[in-house]
Amino acid sequence: MKSRAVASIVLIAAMLLACLRARADDALYEAAKKEGQVVWYTSLIVNQAVRPLVDAFNKKYPGVEVKYARGDSGPNAIKVINEARAGRVEGDVFDGIATTPPLLKAGLVEPFTPSEANKYPQALRDPDGRWNALVLYFLTPGVNTQLVGKDEIKTAQDLLNPKWQGKIAWSTEPSSGAPVYVGAVLQTMGEDKGMAFLRALAKQDIVNVDATNRAILDQVILGQYAIALSIFNHHAVLSAEKGAPVTWLKVEPIPAPFHSIGLVKNAPHPNAGKLLIDFLLSEEGQRAFAAVEYLPAMPSVPAKTPEVKPEGGGFSATFISPAMASENIDRWVKIKKELFN
Repeated sequence: MKSRAVASIVLIAAMLLACLRARADDALYEAAKKEGQVVWYTSLIVNQAVRPLVDAFNKKYPGVEVKYARGDSGPNAIKVINEARAGRVEGDVFDGIATTPPLLKAGLVEPFTPSEANKYPQALRDPDGRWNALVLYFLTPGVNTQLVGKDEIKTAQDLLNPKWQGKIAWSTEPSSGAPVYVGAVLQTMGEDKGMAFLRALAKQDIVNVDATNRAILDQVILGQYAIALSIFNHHAVLSAEKGAPVTWLKVEPIPAPFHSIGLVKNAPHPNAGKLLIDFLLSEEGQRAFAAVEYLPAMPSVPAKTPEVKPEGGGFSATFISPAMASENIDRWVKIKKELFN
């Protein structure tokens, strides 16, 4: 009898919580409808992600128009900063890999805790509610399977084999290229062992390429390089599905930068901005990301190819949060230039 009573109390409490949450959601929606629109500065790919996500949002929340402007992470941050300086804030919501750190420094992020924030680990959300991971990227080695044997590279130490000298390439792009790999090495191996590994890796004559990770992977597929040291693993999956001689390796360290999303301080449509953020970070929104080949940040939502995420692929990753990037990126860039230029 006692156990039944406890179960009943728990059930009633859960129902009350659900009702309160529904009322809160309804109140936010009503406030958002009064504002009428939300302006979203995004670095997501428009045709692949933004339009399908906007359509899904509009079906659930009619009456709130989503206006979006697509730009790279850095320029989007500059845009928000310039608007604030001019006293004409136009954007409500921002996202990107490199957008959040400069906005945090400038004090231009308004705290907001989404309704399903507790479904994300602490590494993927700001304790003060200023940002939350939106989608993830896992930077792993990608290899040409005609040039690299199946079991030739199992650990980072295998990259130091003299046979790979001059045959490894990486991107010089700060937010998802060589500096981030440097940071992940130091985070996972520790300062002394990490620096020793990086000095040994520098002797391999790593090829610096001023191009995106995707472009470098394409060069690996063509056989220009045997190994791309740090590419988005899901890109290798997509290419392999089309018949390309390429695969990605579960070789740690695996840096995991991510798009974070946040609310602009003094946003002209704050309630609509909160509603959009809440939707994109909900399980429903995260499943919409998975459907368009992005990697959902919510751990319980698998990617379309589950093994590209740690939960489905059985690997560990080093998450590069906005705070970590902001505090360390200048040093990581310096180490990269000193050892690998």
